[in-house]
Amino acid sequence: MSNLSPHSEMLLSEFRKIRPQLEQLLEGIYAYLNSVLKEQGVELNAFEYRVKTEKSLAGKLERKGDKYHCLYDITDLVGLRIVTFYTDDVDKVAAIVKRIFDIDWQNSVDKRKLHELTSFGYNSLHYICRLRGDQRVVDCTSDTANMPFEIQMRTALQHAWSAIEHDIGYKGAVKLPGELRRQFSRLAGMLELADDEFSRLRITMTEYRRQVEALVKSGKLSDVPLSTDSFRSYLELHPFERLNHHIAAVNQAEIYPASLMAFLPLLESFGLETLDDVQQFIADNSEDAYQLALSQLAVTDIDILSESIGLLNLCLVYVLKHNGGRDGLRNVYDTINGTDRSNEVLADAVLELAKSLSFG
Repeated sequence: MSNLSPHSEMLLSEFRKIRPQLEQLLEGIYAYLNSVLKEQGVELNAFEYRVKTEKSLAGKLERKGDKYHCLYDITDLVGLRIVTFYTDDVDKVAAIVKRIFDIDWQNSVDKRKLHELTSFGYNSLHYICRLRGDQRVVDCTSDTANMPFEIQMRTALQHAWSAIEHDIGYKGAVKLPGELRRQFSRLAGMLELADDEFSRLRITMTEYRRQVEALVKSGKLSDVPLSTDSFRSYLELHPFERLNHHIAAVNQAEIYPASLMAFLPLLESFGLETLDDVQQFIADNSEDAYQLALSQLAVTDIDILSESIGLLNLCLVYVLKHNGGRDGLRNVYDTINGTDRSNEVLADAVLELAKSLSFG
């Protein structure tokens, strides 16, 4: 037997009738907001959305049905949850939401400002929104055009903690002993600190990348440690272009683009520590790399070459000069092409060619 009042039963019946329109409204809001977030370059961990189930609404009406005069007073029939990786992205999403929707500030809440240590997982930013009067981005009926909808914004760690709390039953009816509550508090504090530190680390790393880019562009390569970020910035200067064109001229070959990032582990294994070391590596070995490539290409009619041709031959020459032998040459090919027995054949061919060269 239903425990709902006649008024609550009426609201539930009305909800059943307009649920299809609410689903249509939700799909439109999700598609619009998702496209705006992508356009603004916001990377999300998750984007969830739903229309409240009839069972959930019935439970809400049973608890506090007298509070609602009509369905429009229930602000979370339509709900969306945006989960970001970083705390500062929550603020960015919030700024976007404020720009494209009308916000009901009286019913919205920033739970992050409550400063309750044990409520870390519930520190979402909750906005109650409505479509603007002139908004045509969402296809919906006139009955639902003014329906409020809730957008929750939180980080991935907050989201995970909320799910864990729910699963464990921390917010349940049973009052936990003080020691268990203290354990929850400590864990919540650690996660909140981690959330802040991840955002701070991202800012620090972004600033570091900018500094590296500036140093590379300024030519102060001795100040730049060799790393993934610095090598990627260095490649934008096309440091192997001159050697590539010199090699391509042998057969008037065309050069097609290729990623050179796979060579980074090789350069590091050669003991190169800064971009200045890479520059010296190029200067010391370019002529020999050209001679090695020439001995390979002169007896062929190959007219299409990879952009990696120069750097590959530089690495091969370095190994030969440092007595790396067959194993060292194979390691070059294994690193670039992936481990394969055919790389032994390539290594043997280079060894044979090197016999006629001054450094072989």
